[in-house]
Amino acid sequence: MQVIKLSSKGQVVVPKSIRDRYNWNTGQELSVIDMGDGIVLKPAQPFKPTTIDQVAGRLKYTGRPVSLDEMEAAIKKGALERKS
Repeated sequence: MQVIKLSSKGQVVVPKSIRDRYNWNTGQELSVIDMGDGIVLKPAQPFKPTTIDQVAGRLKYTGRPVSLDEMEAAIKKGALERKS
């Protein structure tokens, strides 16, 4: 365990070994989670969590409707092409 000091401005320096382990670089936004007896730092999520119902239909598709069989055939074809 490493010990760090709180500056007069309320800042701390996350040790380089920790920053490297989590690939945190300059400008990384972190969420601070109060656990009652301490805090946890986690990378901030760039977007608010959403459900599929909130985003379904946001991407417009102008082609003809495709059946599930056609989708499965296209997926199989793509997988076979990647394999060879």
